[in-house]
Amino acid sequence: MTVNDIADPRVAGEPAPPGRWERACLLADLFPERGAAALFGDVQVALFRLPDDAAYGGHAGRVYAVQNLDPFSAANVMSRGIVGTRAGEPTVAAPVYKQVFSLATGTCLATADKSPKDDLPADLVTYPVEVREDVIYVGLP
Repeated sequence: MTVNDIADPRVAGEPAPPGRWERACLLADLFPERGAAALFGDVQVALFRLPDDAAYGGHAGRVYAVQNLDPFSAANVMSRGIVGTRAGEPTVAAPVYKQVFSLATGTCLATADKSPKDDLPADLVTYPVEVREDVIYVGLP
């Protein structure tokens, strides 16, 4: 397995190192192109495993973690989003209003003519992911 280094959009330049690594689940527990929610204390994370498919290019087989909170609906539903790609970039479309986000950077790629609720930032927080001996670990602040 490979180690996934996902940049944290809250930090300019180099990604901040995680404060701690938390075990999320077994790699086999995640179905390709389907999300799963994980709770670490009060932090909800959406995990996505990409298939080993040429359509995903260099992202094939990777696991990504983003905040589970959809900034446009203010609901914890990102794990229910639709996985896809845009110009080779792995994406997830929010299940409520269909905004599209990069799984690699958390950047909102399409707002669907909506604004985030409650002054939330439009971009998702991303978390570093490591797969060690078929176990997924998420780096948390």
